[in-house]
Amino acid sequence: MTDYGIVIVSHQKDVAKGIVALIREVAKDVAITYVGGTEDGGIGTSFEQVAATISQNPKDKLLAFFDLGSAKMNLEIAIETSDKQVELMLVPILEGSYTAAALLQANAAIDMIKSELSEMTLNK
Repeated sequence: MTDYGIVIVSHQKDVAKGIVALIREVAKDVAITYVGGTEDGGIGTSFEQVAATISQNPKDKLLAFFDLGSAKMNLEIAIETSDKQVELMLVPILEGSYTAAALLQANAAIDMIKSELSEMTLNK
């Protein structure tokens, strides 16, 4: 199986959970960790939760997907403090993570996956 895992960060728990449920339909063997919302169940993200989500993923190389600005900011800070190799993907969270997971499940080369994702790049 692949050396890469996926991290999903959303401002809302049900959004993150729903994306993972959809991905599981095509990528049952890909290591995915996710976080959505704040610790008290509200809308938002926190550095501590994002860092923990990165840490909890069993893979040392991760592709990270996010929905909104503070999720990106918290991911950037968490990436700087992590020993893992985490790449922030500037693509739509649903389409990008689904595509990456399906290709990881199919054992596609990481360069090919990044090439496919680059066609989805957003100016976030």
